[in-house]
Amino acid sequence: MPGFKPSPEHGAQNHAMQYLPIRDYALIGDCHGSALVSSHGSVDWCCLRRFDADPVFCRLLDAGKGGFFLIQPDEEFDVDREYLPQTNILRTTFHTQRGGRLEVTDFMPVGRQPGSGVHDYVTLNAPNWLVRIVQCKKGRVAVRVRYRPTVEFGRRTATLAVSPRGVLVDDGPSLYSELNFAVEGDLAKADVLLQEGDKIALTVTDAASDQPPRLEKIERLFNITQAFWQEWTDYCRYDGPYCQEVVRSALALKLLTYAPSGALVAAPTTSLPEEIGGERNWDYRYCWLRDATFTLYALSTLGYSGEARRFADFLQGCCKETRPRIQIMYGIGGETELTETSFEHFEGYRASGPVRIGNGAYSQQQLDVYGEVLDWAFLAQTLGHRFDRQGRQFLRELAGFVAAHWQEPGAGIWEMRGPQRHHVHGKIMCWVAIDRVLRMFGSDSALEQLRAEIEDSIQRQGINAETGSLRQAFGEPGTDAALLLTPLVGFPLSEKTLQATITAVEQTLRRGDYVHRYTGDDGLAGSEGAFLICSFWLVDAKLLAGQADEARELFERLLQCSNDVKLYSEEIDPDTHQFLGNFPQAFTHLALIQVASNFALYESRGLEALRGTHADRARYGVEATSGWRALWAAFKKTGRVGRLWSSRASILSLKSVGEV
Repeated sequence: MPGFKPSPEHGAQNHAMQYLPIRDYALIGDCHGSALVSSHGSVDWCCLRRFDADPVFCRLLDAGKGGFFLIQPDEEFDVDREYLPQTNILRTTFHTQRGGRLEVTDFMPVGRQPGSGVHDYVTLNAPNWLVRIVQCKKGRVAVRVRYRPTVEFGRRTATLAVSPRGVLVDDGPSLYSELNFAVEGDLAKADVLLQEGDKIALTVTDAASDQPPRLEKIERLFNITQAFWQEWTDYCRYDGPYCQEVVRSALALKLLTYAPSGALVAAPTTSLPEEIGGERNWDYRYCWLRDATFTLYALSTLGYSGEARRFADFLQGCCKETRPRIQIMYGIGGETELTETSFEHFEGYRASGPVRIGNGAYSQQQLDVYGEVLDWAFLAQTLGHRFDRQGRQFLRELAGFVAAHWQEPGAGIWEMRGPQRHHVHGKIMCWVAIDRVLRMFGSDSALEQLRAEIEDSIQRQGINAETGSLRQAFGEPGTDAALLLTPLVGFPLSEKTLQATITAVEQTLRRGDYVHRYTGDDGLAGSEGAFLICSFWLVDAKLLAGQADEARELFERLLQCSNDVKLYSEEIDPDTHQFLGNFPQAFTHLALIQVASNFALYESRGLEALRGTHADRARYGVEATSGWRALWAAFKKTGRVGRLWSSRASILSLKSVGEV
């Protein structure tokens, strides 16, 4: 990333030039909250304690009013950056025009709870910090530090006070540092000249402190955090093709888990637009059951069973108030009401308003989600999870709800805000729901008859007589990228219909390597980019249709579409390749893992092994890496036999770090 100049001082006259491309950001987090860090050294989005909390920095959504935390050289510089191996710790290296080199290491401290089992992955935040370590590695570098916190999502201006501890903020995040700051309105500024070997640390937290944390403590927290991520990565049993990309995507998915409840957020951001200047700007900081179950499938195939157990507890807990009906999404604490509100005081990313919190789609009826939850339950059971009596009753209730409502229209997987339709993908997932209950609990003549009735309805009404492809909805000629999922769920689809559906999607929705979700009216104004997950679904569909070479070529091109630290957004502009939508997106990363896993299975067992259910494919994966083979693969990856055990010993209790 060559040739950057220092960012201009904060001011309304400069705000238009402060919007960086979405692909310019990298994510850090602690499985509670998260932050987005730009390659310019600015934290432009950060929520502490909870993903859905009011942000402490949000320049991403308003360059003039939003808060930020900038650290960069005070001269022109080139940049390169990377995550430290097997971690979510970000290191940005600035190479200055005068030959200096400055490293900024960004992380949010995380470690295992003292006494927790190694497979439980119960994370402990200590204590909801954002930490930035700055070190001069070569020459001398003049460093600019600018701190502008956000309170109440920008609804009021922060009041800053300088003290020997740093920059204190009433009812907002404070910056603890030994640097000498000056305050101009709501902006704190410090400038420091670092010599080779100098190192300083800056910590943002909303918890009060009597003094800045000592550098030794910060370095200990760094070691704990690094060991946590490396240990978690070491338990990945995947050693198939595209291993580096799979592990990086798994680390991104782990960052999107909310440790206190076991929920997974769809993305850590809100209101990043699906069209620049458009209104399709949604809050994704909640747990979509569909996204979560897909994510858990991806993680389960890699060997991470702890996340699945936590999610099972979350699912049963949050659905108690609405059962047997389930919502498509819940708050990360199990909240059932996610009222959507628009903020008019923020202009939105690149003037793409409105900025929203909450998500009105939570009240939609989407019948496919019942199939996705029951598909996941069957997967979990296949991999050894045992549902208790209440859990089994809950799953049966879901099947009963599907039996009573499968003939009703719904909003569909894409949450259309127009008229309700009989979406074919939704009907297929109703079939999946009944099929999985039968597989889990045994023969039931009424359910077997219902499954046959749903299948017959899809075969009669869901196939376009002219093209032979699956329709988007009963009685409508259009197609839908979600139909590419059909061969992956075990629905009895003929090879002829599968190929016709792939052809229809490519002819109607594909632009280059990118695939749009659908065409036509969806109740919203404007347009949107291509959904990256749909391109990965196309790869899977082609692989299952026997087009392995074409599928692999497309997949390898898609791997080149990530940003420099291997993160993906929700959407992409087919013409400019710019990222669109919330970032990074769990859906996209889980699809990458699924495709790579399917290629590994295809290479080891052939095409027949890809057919069937997610549970079938996951079971094959477990068999392929069971016992000593899995242990040897883990040892081979780490490079030393003692790593699996030494990393566990190095996860020090964060309690031992002491109070600030």
